[in-house]
Amino acid sequence: MAPQHRPRRARIAFSDSAAKQLENITSAAEIHALDRALVVISVDPDIGEPIPGDTTGPQLRQYTDDVEQVRILYFVTALRTVVVVAYIEV
Repeated sequence: MAPQHRPRRARIAFSDSAAKQLENITSAAEIHALDRALVVISVDPDIGEPIPGDTTGPQLRQYTDDVEQVRILYFVTALRTVVVVAYIEV
């Protein structure tokens, strides 16, 4: 019997604006909150709620972690790469 593998986590990438937001994070608590939310999204990229809008491009989604008070805007590519557009504190 072949061993069963867990599904691979999605790869996380950041847009230029999200990367600039990351550069400004100095608090360990903010880094922890962001890491927690990114792990959740990498395990299940479809967890976020779709944001209504233009249907010609990738579907923009938002994930809110109420425990850590974090909201992340992102989209998922065809190869299941999660591209974070913005990291927004709630």
